[in-house]
Amino acid sequence: MSTTIHTDDRTLSSPRARSDARRAAGALTLASVLAIAGFSVLGSVFEYPQILDEPTADVLALFREHESTVRTWFALLAVGSALMAPAGIWLGRLAGRPLGRWIAGLGIAAATVQVIGLQRWVTLVPGISHDALDPSLRADAEDRFELLHLVLGKAIGETLGYALTAAFTVLVVIALRRVGLLPTWLAVGGFVSAGLIATGVVIPVIEPASLTNFAGYVVWCAWLIAVAVVLFQAGRRR
Repeated sequence: MSTTIHTDDRTLSSPRARSDARRAAGALTLASVLAIAGFSVLGSVFEYPQILDEPTADVLALFREHESTVRTWFALLAVGSALMAPAGIWLGRLAGRPLGRWIAGLGIAAATVQVIGLQRWVTLVPGISHDALDPSLRADAEDRFELLHLVLGKAIGETLGYALTAAFTVLVVIALRRVGLLPTWLAVGGFVSAGLIATGVVIPVIEPASLTNFAGYVVWCAWLIAVAVVLFQAGRRR
């Protein structure tokens, strides 16, 4: 069964627009692939994110055991998150003003807060985990880890990141529909994933929301790849 994608030829009539579409497609694809690979490896090696529900001492011990692998994959997750910034800029150009400015701004903001949250595993947690080996420093090290997890992880990287990612996704759907680049089924998928991701904002008070949030990111990663295919096809048209 084939899917027909209707595209407004005027939208990508210029070489710059076609280039922006291809670049956005590349950024979205790589972001999705890194997210899928990163969470798969970290889930297997580091039991992430379930490990965060365990006592801090256990989290730090497991981190030390697999430090090189964990740091590498959190760094790659940060790279994937950072790609939302250029993707937002290129998608914003396709959308045009004024919506394009909001898309670019939200893409940059979403990338920034998620990188801030993820980078702690690469730059800060290694030192903390080794400090925890010293009995005289252990309590302070665990307190620092918990504070960083609360502020950089939950508040900035997760809660704010969920809200910005959901808003970014909604605006991208609206913009690409307006210019004729997004089929209805893909628009629905975008709205559904955004809604599920947004439920993550209430995780601190409604724990089951973590399940809908996770489902949202699974759908979202698949949606990013599908949108990338659409953009790449549109970028090749003359």
